[in-house]
Amino acid sequence: MKTLKQNKVLFIAQAAMIAAIYVVLTVAGASFSYGEVQVRISEALTILPVFTPAAIPGLFIGCLLSNILGGCILPDIIFGSLATLIGAIFTWMLRNKNKFLAPLPPIIANMIVVPFVLRYGYQVPLPIPFMMLTVGIGEVISCGVLGMILYTALSRYRNVIFHAQV
Repeated sequence: MKTLKQNKVLFIAQAAMIAAIYVVLTVAGASFSYGEVQVRISEALTILPVFTPAAIPGLFIGCLLSNILGGCILPDIIFGSLATLIGAIFTWMLRNKNKFLAPLPPIIANMIVVPFVLRYGYQVPLPIPFMMLTVGIGEVISCGVLGMILYTALSRYRNVIFHAQV
């Protein structure tokens, strides 16, 4: 049985690795990661709270750093990162439900928050409902499709990779 200290170290290590992977995937795919039509490959990682609670701070910090490194404006850094945090928390809450519900929280959170940041922060002249559609499509691709592929790949080895933290 693991000690409390070992569990804390594992939690911090997992959160740090998830944050680092999120940043690398976002910055590496920068041409698709920002703007009114965005498909962040890193958003596939939003499925990880199903496997470990460490993904919650990992995703938040990863998104925060990606937005800072990507040159985003302050409202995007704050609200975009909070949308990812909200999505991660609700994905964790749905972890024992139907697996197809898991990608919905980050899709919905980003679909609601990001268009307002684009409109009022970046002054994108497109209608908010249209940007909800474009952001939503990108989130469905990254969280829904890529996230479920990642879920399928990881679920078989969840006890080995995540040490059964569910």
